[in-house]
Amino acid sequence: MALTHIQMPAMGESIHEATVLNWLKQPGQAVALDEPLLEVATDKVDTEIMATAAGVLKEILVPAGGVAAVGRPICVLESEATAAPEIPAPEEVIQAALALQKDLPPPARKDRSASDRFYSPLVLNISRQEHISQAELDSVPGTGAGGRVTKQDMLNYVKNRSQPARQPDSIPQVKAPSPAPEKAVSPAGLPGGGDEIREMDRMRRMIADRMVDSQRTAAHVTSFLETDMTAIVRWRERMKAEFEKTYREKLTYTPILVEAVVKAIQDFPLINAQIDGSRILLKKDINIGLAVALPDGNLIVPVIHRAEQYNLIGLARRVNDLSQRARNNALKPDDLTGGTYTISNIGTFGNLMGTPIILQPQVAIMAFGAIVKKPAVLETPEGDVIAIRHRMFLSHAYDHRLVDGSLGGQFVKRVSDYLEGFDANRSL
Repeated sequence: MALTHIQMPAMGESIHEATVLNWLKQPGQAVALDEPLLEVATDKVDTEIMATAAGVLKEILVPAGGVAAVGRPICVLESEATAAPEIPAPEEVIQAALALQKDLPPPARKDRSASDRFYSPLVLNISRQEHISQAELDSVPGTGAGGRVTKQDMLNYVKNRSQPARQPDSIPQVKAPSPAPEKAVSPAGLPGGGDEIREMDRMRRMIADRMVDSQRTAAHVTSFLETDMTAIVRWRERMKAEFEKTYREKLTYTPILVEAVVKAIQDFPLINAQIDGSRILLKKDINIGLAVALPDGNLIVPVIHRAEQYNLIGLARRVNDLSQRARNNALKPDDLTGGTYTISNIGTFGNLMGTPIILQPQVAIMAFGAIVKKPAVLETPEGDVIAIRHRMFLSHAYDHRLVDGSLGGQFVKRVSDYLEGFDANRSL
């Protein structure tokens, strides 16, 4: 019999570890090649890890709630073989994995543990949401490997906590009038009678943290511009049936918007950049993130990598594929990494304009509003006339640390120019 150590695979750019959510196989069960083995969560996505070998699951090295470092063993498979290579004992493997994980930089935290105790991103996230101080976190007993605090340890601790971690400095005293009211008056900020309390799910907490961090990091400025979409609306109405019949894809406005943004980025490459301290990183590839609303109300941003290499048909296919897989929770980690500029089609919700928040470490984001029929003044050889046109607002938010009003305004105007200059006689 031969023993094979399954390692934690690479999960995408800047991801060094993942939290094990659930093992889909248990020791003693057969595992086929490329069969789902476990579910993990990173700060970007939940996903399944496939088996890179076939055999019988002999031992799980990283339990549910534990942290698996990229490139480190997570389990041991046993399979038939004529010769088995010498391998370390399971306990040695666990200790080696833990020692290597300690060399990884811990997640950033203002109140760093003085004991150098390792905490997974999931545990740190729970401690932030429950307002648990670093000193209090260091006192939580851990049942994981090497005494590590697991997710269940944190949930049990919070459940049995005798005092809430944070209370208002003072609760206003409400003097009841005479006669006493039928319902008690609830102090501001505290739940009252009939109020419903819901805990944020993991993704909503992650979104909240990222949005607040972005507002703290970037100097947000937003420019607005209204553009004429009449030529595009008429072309799409004329071509969408043929497009679906020929390419078996829906023709939405999104790939047309992506195409215009990509062209404008090629004209103004400084928009396709990132800030690293005092350095400016100009990104070679144009990777467009698409903000997609999920059925549960959360938001996710899959990425069209190297969008500049696609024509309109290719962009339509990528947009439809990413949007569908996002809503079906079938995205891979690589689908969510490497974005250099993001767009959000808020018009699908009937919104005219907005002030989107930049997705760090990018320096700009654009929101496209609803396309609405409006009376507009048109210049003709015979003079100005009023006509019904399809109009749409563009909302361009950018980081004033790098993008000044001149560049931010020119960029959104160039996107508008490409949309208004769309060839209404364009073929597929």
